[in-house]
Amino acid sequence: MDRIEAWTADLFGNGVVVDRLDLVGAVVVVVLYVSSILTFSARMMFGLQSGHWIGVPFLLMAFPLAFLMYMGPRVGRPFLYYVQVGLMLTSIVSLFLLDYVLEVEWRDTQWVVVSFVMLYFAGLGGMIGVASLAGRGWTIGAVVLFLVTLIMAFVQRSATGL
Repeated sequence: MDRIEAWTADLFGNGVVVDRLDLVGAVVVVVLYVSSILTFSARMMFGLQSGHWIGVPFLLMAFPLAFLMYMGPRVGRPFLYYVQVGLMLTSIVSLFLLDYVLEVEWRDTQWVVVSFVMLYFAGLGGMIGVASLAGRGWTIGAVVLFLVTLIMAFVQRSATGL
C-alpha cells in the first residue's frame, strides 16, 4: 500500500472509501457549478477581471479531481468516469494556462472560444455523472446547477460579449 492509499484508508476508513470518494466527487461538482455561476454573475456586474479572480475556486478543483482520477482504479471506476473527470481536468488546465500562465487574449478569437466552450461544457456535463455516484439527491442538485450554469453562461455572453 503506497502512502496516498494509506492516508486515504486512514482518512476515510477502510470500509467506506468508495462512499466517501463519491461524496468528495459530489462536493467538487457543486463547487465547480457554484463557482461558474458566481464567475458569470460577477462578469455581468463588474467585468472580466472580477470574474477572473472569483473563478479561482474553480481552478483549485483540479486538485481533488486529480485525486479522484488517482483513486479511480483503486475503487474500480468504469472508463466513462475517467472521460468525465478527464474532460473537466483538461478544461481547468486549459483555462489556467490560457488565463494565468500565458495570459493570452483568447476570448477575441472565435474558434478558440468555441473550442474551449465545447470542452468546458462537456466537462461540466460529465460532472453530473460524477455527482450521481453519491446518490439521487446529488444528481438532482447537479442537474439543476448545470442548467443554471448553462443559462448564466449564455446570459453573460449576450450581456457582455465575453
